[in-house]
Parts: sequence; structure tokens; C-alpha cells
Amino acid sequence: MKTVINILGVLLVVIGICVLGYQGFTYTQHEKIAQIGNIQVTADTENTVHLSPILGGLALISGVILVVFAGRR
Repeated sequence: MKTVINILGVLLVVIGICVLGYQGFTYTQHEKIAQIGNIQVTADTENTVHLSPILGGLALISGVILVVFAGRR
């Protein structure tokens, strides 16, 4: 049980650092606007997902707490 808590804590620390470092990502979505026979009209839209630094900080802090308290047991 102790190792599972340690692994979860380390995982949360890594996720927290990644969220604080990147703070979001962008992806492209291909959409079909219209189709008439064999002719297709498509559009590429860029969407951005913003990640809050507060969530990254909370994940980092909770991961450190899990690692510290699992080590005390």
C-alpha cells in the first residue's frame, strides 16, 4: 500500500510540473463544411485548451504531501 501511495505522489508531482510548464496545448480539428457531389469544402480550426496554474500547483503540492506522509509510515 505504501508503494502505491508513493507512485501516486510521484505521478502527481510530475503532472503538476508539466501543467505549470506548459499551461495549455493547441490542436487542429478538420471539419467538413459542405459536400456537393464529389466536391467537399473543409476548414481547419485551431482549438486551444488552457490549463490553470492553480491546478498544477495543487497537483504538485498534493503529490509532495503524499510522498512525505507515505515515507513516515
